[in-house]
Amino acid sequence: MKNIFLILLSIFIFTGCFNTKPQLTSSATILIKTPSMKFYDKGFIFKYRDYTQVQIFSAGTAVLDMKIYEDRICKSTFECQDLKTFNSQNLHPSYEDTFIKELFDRNEREITHRDRKNRILIRIRKDK
Repeated sequence: MKNIFLILLSIFIFTGCFNTKPQLTSSATILIKTPSMKFYDKGFIFKYRDYTQVQIFSAGTAVLDMKIYEDRICKSTFECQDLKTFNSQNLHPSYEDTFIKELFDRNEREITHRDRKNRILIRIRKDK
């Protein structure tokens, strides 16, 4: 009985520690041009159950790795920030908190957001 309990406990612990697989993966050409961020290259958009991950590569190296949750954004270059702070620092304070998540979660093949007033251009072209 004790051995069965240890086996079940081990299985529970190890299966809980495995990374989950994305529910949807899209390769895309991603352009993000704001006063504080400038990225344009091929990348991937991974949609997980709890978050969306955006990676942009240049010459085989990840230049942007961003995880977008419902309430925060985590980039490899800084600790997690709430959505309002991210918008204030990287986009514009007038943007809705959920703007960036909703933009990357769209199922459209080509997405363009242009804000000339705040000098922001975001274009996502998903591959087939």
